Amino acid sequence: MAAGLILERPPDVARVVALSPMRHRDDVLPGAGILPVLPALSDLLPAGGLQRGSVVTSGDWGLLSLALAAGASATGAWCAVTGVPALGVRAAADAGLDPGRLVLIPDPGQNWPQVVASLLDGFDIVLLRPAGQPPAQLRRKLEAAARRHASVLLVAGEWPGAQTRLVVSEEEWTGIGAGYGRLRARKVRVAASGRGAGERPRFRWLWLPGPDGTVTAAEPWLAAGDAAEPLVSSG
Repeated sequence: MAAGLILERPPDVARVVALSPMRHRDDVLPGAGILPVLPALSDLLPAGGLQRGSVVTSGDWGLLSLALAAGASATGAWCAVTGVPALGVRAAADAGLDPGRLVLIPDPGQNWPQVVASLLDGFDIVLLRPAGQPPAQLRRKLEAAARRHASVLLVAGEWPGAQTRLVVSEEEWTGIGAGYGRLRARKVRVAASGRGAGERPRFRWLWLPGPDGTVTAAEPWLAAGDAAEPLVSSG
């Protein structure tokens, strides 16, 4: 899997199982049940990273979804992305994911719940964009699969019951002048909430991406006379 793998057609579950790297390896990423994230995102998560066995949502599909997986991928985690036909290996790599530990399944097909369950058995992180709102019973089954296999289900969309929810609440692009220029960077305000230890609301201003294409912390926009807004709310 040196350059990433894309399954062009809806795969059957047996093929997904055969591709499962964790069934055939002993290099499971260590770390007391926490997968690392990019430094700019750590304050948004109650444990400072992605808790194994949990469900995390990132709002609508976008760079935030990939950024949440990038930190763990860069340190050795295996990642699978499914339900995102427009995503290619190069775009994922540009966002920080290791293409050598990445499988893309653009269209998981009608049996997508079984495909996702099999991916949770074999990958540290499964990034899913569901076609619609899954019923509660199905959500509970996939949540149980994530817990059982100590993987992270990262959902681009709504998922009632998720332990942590992140969403871009404000954004502004830079680089466009008075009728000229090109978009160079985007500054966003990411809000986080959740259950248990993540119940306290948090937020952080980020470059997503910055002028150099990376995801880093940013200062909030200030109007004349405004006081500085804290990067992380104490609730």
